[in-house]
Amino acid sequence: MKKSIAIDMDGVIADTETHFINWYERDYGVRVTTESIRGLEENEMFPDKTAARKFAFTPGFFRTLPVIAGAVEALKTLMENYEVYIVSAAMEFPQCLPEKLEWLNEHFPFIDWRHIIFCGDKSVIGTDYMIDDHIKNLDYFKGTTIMFHAFHNVNYTHHQRANNWDEVLALMENNF
Repeated sequence: MKKSIAIDMDGVIADTETHFINWYERDYGVRVTTESIRGLEENEMFPDKTAARKFAFTPGFFRTLPVIAGAVEALKTLMENYEVYIVSAAMEFPQCLPEKLEWLNEHFPFIDWRHIIFCGDKSVIGTDYMIDDHIKNLDYFKGTTIMFHAFHNVNYTHHQRANNWDEVLALMENNF
């Protein structure tokens, strides 16, 4: 029987950081750099502290997210040896549910609908592994965690970090 992995969407397979920065420049005319937001939370990343939340509630935001480099190939590779589930705490932004499903169907059509979980609290997830960028999800997970690198988690070191999908694959290959 294969072990199972819960993989987050936003910040792990979907590039929310780049999307937030691009939308901020588009709407406010100010280019924020990745270096300037390092270590900040989403609600602190822009001079207008309400911008990120506003974008997250804007129709089309989640549907138009870019895919993180290497994610498609990595998930296909992981599926050879693991049961892969996409798990997104999407309930805070209920308008994003159909957008996220459409996005997954476009970019990850090989993920079966039975392996897509939209929830409010990830602490109920019972997979063997979790790959996520948010400490709030990793800290309460009962299995083995991989913290996917993101601007907002650079100051945390109490989870195994992977900076990209190549590093995730290396960790999983070694069944760390």
